[in-house]
Amino acid sequence: MSLYNRIKKKFRLKKFAVAVALGLMSLTFSAEAAPEINLDLDETIQRALANNRVIKQSIASRESAYWSLRQARRQTTPTVSVSGNWGLGGGPANSSTYPDGKHRRFGESASVNVPIDIAGTYKEGRIAARYGLNAADLTLENTLQSVRQQATIYYFNILQCRNLIQVAEENVATLQEHLKHVNAQFRAGTVAKADILASEVRLANAQQNLVNAQNDYDIAIATLDNFILLPADTIIHPQDTLTYNKYNLDLATCTAYALDNRPDVAAADYAVKRAESNIRSAKDGYKPTLSAVGSVGIASNDFPFKPNSDGESWSVGLNASWNVFDGGITATRIKQAEAALVDAQETAAATRESIQLDVQSAFLTLHAAEKNIATTQVAIKSAEEDYHIAQVRYAAGVGTNLDVMDASDKLTQAKTNYYTALYNYNTAKAALDKAMGIPVGIDVTRYVAAEEAGKSAQQAREEAAVVPDASTEPVMDTPAPVVTIDLTDSNYTSPSETDKPAENPEDVIVISD
Repeated sequence: MSLYNRIKKKFRLKKFAVAVALGLMSLTFSAEAAPEINLDLDETIQRALANNRVIKQSIASRESAYWSLRQARRQTTPTVSVSGNWGLGGGPANSSTYPDGKHRRFGESASVNVPIDIAGTYKEGRIAARYGLNAADLTLENTLQSVRQQATIYYFNILQCRNLIQVAEENVATLQEHLKHVNAQFRAGTVAKADILASEVRLANAQQNLVNAQNDYDIAIATLDNFILLPADTIIHPQDTLTYNKYNLDLATCTAYALDNRPDVAAADYAVKRAESNIRSAKDGYKPTLSAVGSVGIASNDFPFKPNSDGESWSVGLNASWNVFDGGITATRIKQAEAALVDAQETAAATRESIQLDVQSAFLTLHAAEKNIATTQVAIKSAEEDYHIAQVRYAAGVGTNLDVMDASDKLTQAKTNYYTALYNYNTAKAALDKAMGIPVGIDVTRYVAAEEAGKSAQQAREEAAVVPDASTEPVMDTPAPVVTIDLTDSNYTSPSETDKPAENPEDVIVISD
Protein backbone atom coordinates (compact mmCIF):
# COMPACT_ATOMS: atom_id res chain seq x y z
CA MET A 1 0.00 0.00 0.00
CA SER A 2 1.40 3.39 -0.97
CA LEU A 3 2.30 6.17 1.46
CA TYR A 4 -0.69 8.22 0.40
CA ASN A 5 -3.18 5.38 0.71
CA ARG A 6 -1.82 4.42 4.14
CA ILE A 7 -2.25 7.97 5.40
CA LYS A 8 -5.78 8.10 4.08
CA LYS A 9 -6.60 4.78 5.69
CA LYS A 10 -5.21 5.96 9.01
CA PHE A 11 -7.42 9.05 9.10
CA ARG A 12 -10.53 7.71 7.35
CA LEU A 13 -13.75 9.04 8.86
CA LYS A 14 -15.88 6.28 10.32
CA LYS A 15 -18.94 8.46 10.12
CA PHE A 16 -18.81 8.82 6.33
CA ALA A 17 -17.00 5.63 5.22
CA VAL A 18 -20.21 3.99 4.01
CA ALA A 19 -21.21 7.00 1.91
CA VAL A 20 -17.78 7.16 0.28
CA ALA A 21 -17.78 3.41 -0.41
CA LEU A 22 -21.07 3.78 -2.26
CA GLY A 23 -19.32 6.22 -4.60
CA LEU A 24 -21.34 9.30 -3.78
CA MET A 25 -20.02 12.28 -5.70
CA SER A 26 -21.04 14.79 -3.04
CA LEU A 27 -21.33 14.82 0.73
CA THR A 28 -23.72 17.04 2.67
CA PHE A 29 -23.12 17.80 6.32
CA SER A 30 -25.83 19.22 8.52
CA ALA A 31 -25.11 22.50 10.22
CA GLU A 32 -27.07 21.36 13.25
CA ALA A 33 -23.98 19.62 14.58
CA ALA A 34 -20.92 21.04 12.88
CA PRO A 35 -18.07 18.50 13.05
CA GLU A 36 -15.21 19.35 15.39
CA ILE A 37 -11.67 18.08 15.45
CA ASN A 38 -8.48 18.56 17.45
CA LEU A 39 -5.46 18.98 15.18
CA ASP A 40 -1.76 19.48 15.75
CA LEU A 41 0.71 20.51 13.08
CA ASP A 42 1.94 17.01 12.26
CA GLU A 43 -1.54 15.60 11.73
CA THR A 44 -2.48 18.64 9.66
CA ILE A 45 0.44 17.96 7.33
CA GLN A 46 -0.41 14.25 7.09
CA ARG A 47 -4.00 15.02 6.20
CA ALA A 48 -2.89 17.46 3.53
CA LEU A 49 -0.50 14.91 2.02
CA ALA A 50 -3.27 12.31 1.96
CA ASN A 51 -6.11 14.43 0.59
CA ASN A 52 -4.96 17.57 -1.17
CA ARG A 53 -6.13 17.63 -4.77
CA VAL A 54 -2.92 19.18 -6.12
CA ILE A 55 -1.07 16.03 -5.01
CA LYS A 56 -3.68 13.86 -6.70
CA GLN A 57 -3.15 15.83 -9.91
CA SER A 58 0.61 15.38 -9.64
CA ILE A 59 0.19 11.63 -9.13
CA ALA A 60 -2.00 11.48 -12.24
CA SER A 61 0.71 13.33 -14.22
CA ARG A 62 3.27 10.81 -13.01
CA GLU A 63 0.95 8.00 -14.08
CA SER A 64 0.81 9.49 -17.56
CA ALA A 65 4.62 9.63 -17.71
CA TYR A 66 4.81 6.01 -16.54
CA TRP A 67 2.56 4.80 -19.36
CA SER A 68 4.43 6.94 -21.87
CA LEU A 69 7.56 5.01 -20.94
CA ARG A 70 5.70 1.70 -21.27
CA GLN A 71 4.53 2.75 -24.72
CA ALA A 72 8.05 3.74 -25.77
CA ARG A 73 9.36 0.34 -24.70
CA ARG A 74 6.88 -1.37 -27.00
CA GLN A 75 7.88 0.46 -30.16
CA THR A 76 10.06 -2.48 -31.29
CA THR A 77 7.55 -5.16 -30.30
CA PRO A 78 6.41 -7.33 -33.24
CA THR A 79 2.97 -6.44 -34.57
CA VAL A 80 0.63 -9.00 -36.11
CA SER A 81 -2.20 -8.09 -38.46
CA VAL A 82 -4.87 -10.29 -40.03
CA SER A 83 -7.00 -9.39 -43.06
CA GLY A 84 -9.66 -11.14 -45.14
CA ASN A 85 -11.69 -10.48 -48.27
CA TRP A 86 -14.68 -11.92 -50.07
CA GLY A 87 -16.07 -11.02 -53.46
CA LEU A 88 -18.83 -12.01 -55.89
CA GLY A 89 -18.88 -11.38 -59.62
CA GLY A 90 -20.73 -12.55 -62.74
CA GLY A 91 -20.23 -13.29 -66.45
CA PRO A 92 -21.22 -15.61 -69.34
CA ALA A 93 -22.50 -18.98 -68.11
CA ASN A 94 -20.62 -22.21 -68.92
CA SER A 95 -17.33 -20.35 -69.47
CA SER A 96 -14.11 -21.48 -67.84
CA THR A 97 -14.11 -18.36 -65.71
CA TYR A 98 -17.78 -18.34 -64.82
CA PRO A 99 -19.01 -21.96 -65.12
CA ASP A 100 -22.33 -21.16 -63.48
CA GLY A 101 -22.46 -17.54 -64.45
CA LYS A 102 -21.02 -16.40 -61.13
CA HIS A 103 -17.54 -15.85 -59.70
CA ARG A 104 -16.73 -16.09 -55.99
CA ARG A 105 -13.44 -15.20 -54.39
CA PHE A 106 -12.37 -15.64 -50.75
CA GLY A 107 -9.01 -15.04 -49.14
CA GLU A 108 -7.29 -14.23 -45.87
CA SER A 109 -3.77 -13.39 -44.82
CA ALA A 110 -1.68 -12.73 -41.74
CA SER A 111 1.47 -10.66 -41.51
CA VAL A 112 4.12 -9.96 -38.88
CA ASN A 113 6.21 -6.79 -38.77
CA VAL A 114 9.30 -6.46 -36.54
CA PRO A 115 10.93 -2.99 -36.47
CA ILE A 116 14.73 -3.08 -36.38
CA ASP A 117 16.11 0.01 -34.65
CA ILE A 118 19.24 0.51 -36.75
CA ALA A 119 18.85 4.30 -36.58
CA GLY A 120 18.40 4.38 -32.78
CA THR A 121 15.10 6.24 -33.00
CA TYR A 122 13.22 3.90 -30.69
CA LYS A 123 16.10 3.79 -28.23
CA GLU A 124 16.11 7.56 -27.95
CA GLY A 125 12.34 7.49 -27.49
CA ARG A 126 12.77 5.15 -24.51
CA ILE A 127 15.51 7.35 -23.05
CA ALA A 128 13.40 10.49 -23.40
CA ALA A 129 10.37 8.78 -21.84
CA ARG A 130 12.50 7.53 -18.95
CA TYR A 131 13.72 11.05 -18.27
CA GLY A 132 10.10 12.16 -18.40
CA LEU A 133 9.22 9.65 -15.67
CA ASN A 134 12.22 10.76 -13.60
CA ALA A 135 11.08 14.37 -13.88
CA ALA A 136 7.53 13.35 -12.92
CA ASP A 137 8.81 11.54 -9.80
CA LEU A 138 10.70 14.64 -8.73
CA THR A 139 7.82 16.96 -9.61
CA LEU A 140 5.60 14.88 -7.35
CA GLU A 141 8.14 15.22 -4.54
CA ASN A 142 8.24 18.97 -5.13
CA THR A 143 4.45 19.06 -4.93
CA LEU A 144 4.53 17.16 -1.64
CA GLN A 145 7.00 19.67 -0.23
CA SER A 146 4.87 22.60 -1.42
CA VAL A 147 1.75 21.11 0.14
CA ARG A 148 3.59 20.54 3.41
CA GLN A 149 4.69 24.18 3.44
CA GLN A 150 1.23 25.50 2.60
CA ALA A 151 -0.46 23.30 5.20
CA THR A 152 2.03 24.57 7.78
CA ILE A 153 1.35 28.20 6.85
CA TYR A 154 -2.42 27.72 6.99
CA TYR A 155 -2.12 26.06 10.39
CA PHE A 156 0.16 28.81 11.72
CA ASN A 157 -2.27 31.39 10.38
CA ILE A 158 -4.94 29.90 12.62
CA LEU A 159 -2.59 30.18 15.60
CA GLN A 160 -1.78 33.78 14.67
CA CYS A 161 -5.45 34.71 14.34
CA ARG A 162 -6.17 33.09 17.68
CA ASN A 163 -3.40 35.15 19.28
CA LEU A 164 -4.75 38.34 17.74
CA ILE A 165 -8.23 37.54 19.06
CA GLN A 166 -6.67 37.27 22.51
CA VAL A 167 -4.95 40.64 22.07
CA ALA A 168 -8.19 42.23 20.86
CA GLU A 169 -10.16 40.76 23.77
CA GLU A 170 -7.60 42.07 26.25
CA ASN A 171 -7.80 45.51 24.66
CA VAL A 172 -11.61 45.51 24.87
CA ALA A 173 -11.48 44.41 28.51
CA THR A 174 -8.89 47.10 29.32
CA LEU A 175 -10.94 49.86 27.71
CA GLN A 176 -14.14 48.67 29.40
CA GLU A 177 -12.43 48.83 32.76
CA HIS A 178 -11.04 52.25 31.92
CA LEU A 179 -14.51 53.47 30.93
CA LYS A 180 -15.82 52.43 34.34
CA HIS A 181 -13.14 54.54 36.00
CA VAL A 182 -13.93 57.51 33.76
CA ASN A 183 -17.64 57.24 34.61
CA ALA A 184 -16.84 57.09 38.30
CA GLN A 185 -14.66 60.16 38.08
CA PHE A 186 -17.30 61.96 36.02
CA ARG A 187 -19.91 61.26 38.70
CA ALA A 188 -17.42 62.61 41.23
CA GLY A 189 -17.10 65.74 39.10
CA THR A 190 -13.37 65.42 38.50
CA VAL A 191 -13.47 64.88 34.69
CA ALA A 192 -15.44 66.27 31.80
CA LYS A 193 -18.13 64.56 29.72
CA ALA A 194 -15.73 64.63 26.76
CA ASP A 195 -13.59 61.99 28.49
CA ILE A 196 -16.56 59.61 28.60
CA LEU A 197 -17.38 60.17 24.94
CA ALA A 198 -13.77 59.71 23.85
CA SER A 199 -13.48 56.50 25.90
CA GLU A 200 -16.72 55.12 24.42
CA VAL A 201 -15.51 55.81 20.88
CA ARG A 202 -12.19 54.10 21.58
CA LEU A 203 -13.99 51.10 23.09
CA ALA A 204 -16.29 50.83 20.06
CA ASN A 205 -13.26 50.82 17.76
CA ALA A 206 -11.67 48.08 19.86
CA GLN A 207 -14.85 46.01 19.69
CA GLN A 208 -14.87 46.33 15.91
CA ASN A 209 -11.26 45.16 15.82
CA LEU A 210 -12.27 42.14 17.89
CA VAL A 211 -15.06 41.28 15.46
CA ASN A 212 -12.62 41.56 12.54
CA ALA A 213 -10.09 39.37 14.35
CA GLN A 214 -12.76 36.73 14.97
CA ASN A 215 -13.77 36.87 11.32
CA ASP A 216 -10.14 36.42 10.24
CA TYR A 217 -9.96 33.36 12.51
CA ASP A 218 -13.11 31.85 10.99
CA ILE A 219 -11.75 32.38 7.48
CA ALA A 220 -8.42 30.81 8.47
CA ILE A 221 -10.26 27.74 9.76
CA ALA A 222 -12.33 27.45 6.57
CA THR A 223 -9.20 27.87 4.43
CA LEU A 224 -7.43 25.00 6.15
CA ASP A 225 -10.61 22.90 5.97
CA ASN A 226 -10.66 23.37 2.22
CA PHE A 227 -6.96 22.62 1.83
CA ILE A 228 -7.08 19.28 3.67
CA LEU A 229 -10.46 18.38 2.17
CA LEU A 230 -12.64 18.83 5.23
CA PRO A 231 -16.12 20.37 5.05
CA ALA A 232 -15.78 24.15 5.30
CA ASP A 233 -17.89 24.22 8.46
CA THR A 234 -15.60 21.86 10.36
CA ILE A 235 -14.45 23.47 13.60
CA ILE A 236 -10.74 22.90 14.11
CA HIS A 237 -9.23 23.18 17.57
CA PRO A 238 -5.47 23.70 17.09
CA GLN A 239 -3.38 21.97 19.70
CA ASP A 240 -0.16 23.98 19.28
CA THR A 241 1.06 27.49 20.01
CA LEU A 242 3.51 29.67 18.12
CA THR A 243 6.92 29.35 19.73
CA TYR A 244 10.48 30.43 19.06
CA ASN A 245 13.13 27.77 18.46
CA LYS A 246 16.48 29.08 17.31
CA TYR A 247 17.70 28.02 13.86
CA ASN A 248 21.47 27.62 13.73
CA LEU A 249 22.34 27.01 10.04
CA ASP A 250 24.02 29.75 8.01
CA LEU A 251 22.98 31.05 4.59
CA ALA A 252 25.83 29.38 2.66
CA THR A 253 25.01 25.96 4.10
CA CYS A 254 21.30 26.35 3.37
CA THR A 255 21.96 27.47 -0.22
CA ALA A 256 24.39 24.64 -0.96
CA TYR A 257 21.96 22.09 0.43
CA ALA A 258 19.13 23.53 -1.67
CA LEU A 259 21.08 23.35 -4.94
CA ASP A 260 21.85 19.69 -4.26
CA ASN A 261 18.47 18.61 -2.92
CA ARG A 262 15.70 20.66 -4.50
CA PRO A 263 13.56 18.30 -6.62
CA ASP A 264 12.72 21.01 -9.15
CA VAL A 265 16.45 21.45 -9.87
CA ALA A 266 16.82 17.75 -10.63
CA ALA A 267 13.57 17.77 -12.64
CA ALA A 268 14.89 20.70 -14.71
CA ASP A 269 18.12 18.77 -15.34
CA TYR A 270 16.12 15.79 -16.57
CA ALA A 271 14.20 18.11 -18.88
CA VAL A 272 17.55 19.16 -20.37
CA LYS A 273 18.56 15.52 -20.84
CA ARG A 274 15.23 14.78 -22.47
CA ALA A 275 15.68 17.70 -24.85
CA GLU A 276 19.15 16.40 -25.77
CA SER A 277 17.65 12.98 -26.47
CA ASN A 278 15.01 14.59 -28.67
CA ILE A 279 17.75 16.19 -30.79
CA ARG A 280 19.40 12.82 -31.33
CA SER A 281 16.02 11.35 -32.20
CA ALA A 282 15.36 14.14 -34.71
CA LYS A 283 18.72 13.50 -36.40
CA ASP A 284 17.70 9.89 -36.92
CA GLY A 285 15.47 11.18 -39.72
CA TYR A 286 18.59 11.16 -41.91
CA LYS A 287 19.17 7.46 -41.27
CA PRO A 288 17.52 4.47 -42.98
CA THR A 289 14.77 2.43 -41.36
CA LEU A 290 14.57 -1.35 -41.42
CA SER A 291 11.97 -3.90 -40.43
CA ALA A 292 11.57 -7.65 -40.79
CA VAL A 293 8.26 -8.78 -42.31
CA GLY A 294 6.57 -12.09 -42.88
CA SER A 295 3.18 -13.05 -44.23
CA VAL A 296 1.05 -16.08 -45.01
CA GLY A 297 -2.16 -16.18 -47.05
CA ILE A 298 -4.75 -18.51 -48.51
CA ALA A 299 -7.21 -17.94 -51.34
CA SER A 300 -10.06 -19.81 -53.06
CA ASN A 301 -12.56 -19.36 -55.84
CA ASP A 302 -15.09 -21.38 -53.87
CA PHE A 303 -17.14 -20.05 -51.00
CA PRO A 304 -17.44 -21.36 -48.41
CA PHE A 305 -13.72 -22.07 -48.60
CA LYS A 306 -12.67 -25.60 -49.53
CA PRO A 307 -9.16 -26.70 -48.53
CA ASN A 308 -6.68 -27.04 -51.34
CA SER A 309 -9.23 -25.64 -53.75
CA ASP A 310 -7.01 -22.83 -54.88
CA GLY A 311 -3.68 -21.90 -53.31
CA GLU A 312 -1.62 -20.84 -50.31
CA SER A 313 1.28 -18.40 -50.14
CA TRP A 314 3.86 -17.16 -47.68
CA SER A 315 6.75 -14.73 -47.70
CA VAL A 316 9.49 -13.38 -45.43
CA GLY A 317 11.87 -10.53 -45.98
CA LEU A 318 13.20 -7.15 -44.97
CA ASN A 319 11.75 -3.75 -45.70
CA ALA A 320 14.22 -0.87 -45.83
CA SER A 321 13.66 2.78 -46.60
CA TRP A 322 15.81 5.86 -46.65
CA ASN A 323 14.57 9.36 -47.18
CA VAL A 324 17.30 10.82 -49.40
CA PHE A 325 15.26 13.99 -49.64
CA ASP A 326 12.36 14.92 -47.36
CA GLY A 327 11.90 18.56 -48.26
CA GLY A 328 13.80 19.77 -45.18
CA ILE A 329 11.38 18.18 -42.66
CA THR A 330 14.19 16.51 -40.70
CA ALA A 331 16.24 19.71 -40.66
CA THR A 332 13.32 21.69 -39.25
CA ARG A 333 12.71 19.02 -36.61
CA ILE A 334 16.33 19.26 -35.55
CA LYS A 335 16.14 23.05 -35.31
CA GLN A 336 12.95 22.77 -33.27
CA ALA A 337 14.58 20.27 -30.91
CA GLU A 338 17.67 22.48 -30.57
CA ALA A 339 15.48 25.46 -29.65
CA ALA A 340 13.68 23.29 -27.08
CA LEU A 341 17.08 22.35 -25.62
CA VAL A 342 18.06 26.01 -25.19
CA ASP A 343 14.69 26.63 -23.54
CA ALA A 344 15.26 23.72 -21.13
CA GLN A 345 18.81 24.90 -20.35
CA GLU A 346 17.63 28.43 -19.62
CA THR A 347 14.83 27.05 -17.45
CA ALA A 348 17.32 24.96 -15.48
CA ALA A 349 19.59 27.96 -14.98
CA ALA A 350 16.67 30.18 -13.96
CA THR A 351 15.52 27.50 -11.53
CA ARG A 352 18.90 27.51 -9.79
CA GLU A 353 18.92 31.29 -9.59
CA SER A 354 15.36 31.35 -8.28
CA ILE A 355 16.24 28.76 -5.63
CA GLN A 356 19.13 30.86 -4.37
CA LEU A 357 16.76 33.81 -4.10
CA ASP A 358 14.15 31.68 -2.32
CA VAL A 359 16.68 30.53 0.26
CA GLN A 360 18.07 34.01 0.78
CA SER A 361 14.61 35.58 1.16
CA ALA A 362 13.40 32.97 3.63
CA PHE A 363 16.68 33.13 5.56
CA LEU A 364 16.65 36.91 5.84
CA THR A 365 12.97 36.95 6.82
CA LEU A 366 13.70 34.34 9.46
CA HIS A 367 16.49 36.38 11.03
CA ALA A 368 14.57 39.66 10.80
CA ALA A 369 11.67 38.04 12.63
CA GLU A 370 14.09 36.61 15.18
CA LYS A 371 15.39 40.10 15.94
CA ASN A 372 11.85 41.46 16.12
CA ILE A 373 10.86 38.81 18.64
CA ALA A 374 13.49 40.07 21.04
CA THR A 375 12.69 43.76 20.54
CA THR A 376 8.92 43.30 20.80
CA GLN A 377 9.27 41.40 24.07
CA VAL A 378 11.06 44.43 25.49
CA ALA A 379 8.45 46.72 23.95
CA ILE A 380 5.60 44.84 25.67
CA LYS A 381 7.20 45.29 29.08
CA SER A 382 7.75 49.00 28.43
CA ALA A 383 4.22 49.45 27.14
CA GLU A 384 2.72 47.70 30.16
CA GLU A 385 4.66 49.96 32.49
CA ASP A 386 3.72 53.05 30.47
CA TYR A 387 0.03 52.11 30.61
CA HIS A 388 0.19 51.59 34.38
CA ILE A 389 1.82 55.01 34.84
CA ALA A 390 -0.79 56.67 32.62
CA GLN A 391 -3.60 55.12 34.69
CA VAL A 392 -2.06 56.31 37.98
CA ARG A 393 -1.50 59.81 36.63
CA TYR A 394 -5.07 60.01 35.32
CA ALA A 395 -6.52 58.79 38.63
CA ALA A 396 -4.42 61.40 40.43
CA GLY A 397 -5.67 64.14 38.11
CA VAL A 398 -2.27 64.97 36.65
CA GLY A 399 -2.70 62.96 33.42
CA THR A 400 -5.24 63.08 30.62
CA ASN A 401 -7.71 60.54 29.31
CA LEU A 402 -5.95 60.69 25.97
CA ASP A 403 -2.69 59.62 27.63
CA VAL A 404 -4.36 56.49 28.99
CA MET A 405 -5.97 55.50 25.70
CA ASP A 406 -2.78 56.15 23.75
CA ALA A 407 -0.87 53.99 26.22
CA SER A 408 -3.50 51.27 25.77
CA ASP A 409 -3.14 51.43 21.99
CA LYS A 410 0.65 51.19 22.27
CA LEU A 411 0.37 48.13 24.50
CA THR A 412 -2.02 46.48 22.04
CA GLN A 413 0.29 47.29 19.15
CA ALA A 414 3.32 45.91 21.02
CA LYS A 415 1.52 42.62 21.66
CA THR A 416 0.37 42.46 18.03
CA ASN A 417 3.93 43.09 16.85
CA TYR A 418 5.22 40.31 19.10
CA TYR A 419 2.77 37.71 17.81
CA THR A 420 3.35 38.87 14.24
CA ALA A 421 7.10 38.40 14.70
CA LEU A 422 6.48 34.89 16.05
CA TYR A 423 4.23 34.12 13.09
CA ASN A 424 6.74 35.51 10.58
CA TYR A 425 9.53 33.50 12.17
CA ASN A 426 7.67 30.21 12.03
CA THR A 427 6.34 30.70 8.50
CA ALA A 428 9.81 31.77 7.34
CA LYS A 429 11.17 28.55 8.82
CA ALA A 430 8.57 26.59 6.80
CA ALA A 431 9.51 28.58 3.68
CA LEU A 432 13.19 27.87 4.29
CA ASP A 433 12.50 24.14 4.61
CA LYS A 434 10.74 24.27 1.25
CA ALA A 435 13.45 26.42 -0.33
CA MET A 436 16.09 23.94 0.82
CA GLY A 437 14.14 20.92 -0.40
CA ILE A 438 13.81 19.09 2.92
CA PRO A 439 12.37 15.76 1.69
CA VAL A 440 8.90 14.41 2.32
CA GLY A 441 8.87 11.14 0.39
CA ILE A 442 12.17 10.64 -1.43
CA ASP A 443 15.71 11.95 -1.10
CA VAL A 444 16.61 13.66 -4.36
CA THR A 445 20.35 13.02 -4.30
CA ARG A 446 19.88 9.30 -3.67
CA TYR A 447 17.24 9.09 -6.40
CA VAL A 448 19.49 10.75 -8.98
CA ALA A 449 22.45 8.57 -7.99
CA ALA A 450 20.37 5.41 -8.36
CA GLU A 451 19.09 6.51 -11.77
CA GLU A 452 22.60 7.27 -12.98
CA ALA A 453 23.66 3.81 -11.81
CA GLY A 454 21.14 2.31 -14.24
CA LYS A 455 18.47 1.39 -11.72
CA SER A 456 14.85 1.30 -12.77
CA ALA A 457 12.48 4.04 -11.66
CA GLN A 458 10.99 1.75 -9.03
CA GLN A 459 14.45 0.75 -7.74
CA ALA A 460 15.44 4.42 -7.61
CA ARG A 461 12.35 5.17 -5.49
CA GLU A 462 13.22 2.30 -3.15
CA GLU A 463 16.77 3.53 -2.61
CA ALA A 464 15.69 7.16 -2.19
CA ALA A 465 12.71 6.62 0.14
CA VAL A 466 12.93 8.56 3.41
CA VAL A 467 9.85 6.79 4.76
CA PRO A 468 9.15 3.11 4.05
CA ASP A 469 5.94 3.58 2.09
CA ALA A 470 7.49 6.11 -0.27
CA SER A 471 9.40 3.25 -1.92
CA THR A 472 6.22 2.07 -3.65
CA GLU A 473 4.99 3.70 -6.81
CA PRO A 474 2.16 6.18 -6.18
CA VAL A 475 -1.22 4.88 -7.29
CA MET A 476 -3.65 7.15 -9.12
CA ASP A 477 -7.02 7.30 -7.38
CA THR A 478 -10.42 8.05 -8.78
CA PRO A 479 -11.45 11.68 -8.19
CA ALA A 480 -12.37 12.29 -4.56
CA PRO A 481 -15.97 13.22 -3.78
CA VAL A 482 -16.87 16.89 -3.89
CA VAL A 483 -17.20 18.10 -0.31
CA THR A 484 -20.21 20.35 0.21
CA ILE A 485 -21.86 21.80 3.29
CA ASP A 486 -25.32 22.91 4.31
CA LEU A 487 -25.40 26.24 6.13
CA THR A 488 -29.16 26.77 5.91
CA ASP A 489 -29.67 25.88 9.57
CA SER A 490 -29.92 28.93 11.81
CA ASN A 491 -28.04 27.11 14.58
CA TYR A 492 -24.72 27.29 12.74
CA THR A 493 -21.90 28.33 15.07
CA SER A 494 -18.68 29.82 13.74
CA PRO A 495 -15.33 28.49 14.98
CA SER A 496 -14.57 31.74 16.86
CA GLU A 497 -17.79 31.32 18.83
CA THR A 498 -16.95 27.76 19.83
CA ASP A 499 -14.78 27.58 22.92
CA LYS A 500 -15.13 23.94 23.90
CA PRO A 501 -12.84 21.53 21.99
CA ALA A 502 -14.02 18.15 20.76
CA GLU A 503 -14.22 15.73 23.70
CA ASN A 504 -13.61 12.64 21.60
CA PRO A 505 -11.87 13.64 18.39
CA GLU A 506 -11.80 10.07 17.06
CA ASP A 507 -15.59 10.19 16.68
CA VAL A 508 -15.80 13.57 15.00
CA ILE A 509 -12.94 13.55 12.51
CA VAL A 510 -14.26 14.44 9.07
CA ILE A 511 -12.34 13.55 5.95
CA SER A 512 -13.01 12.38 2.41
CA ASP A 513 -11.37 9.22 1.20
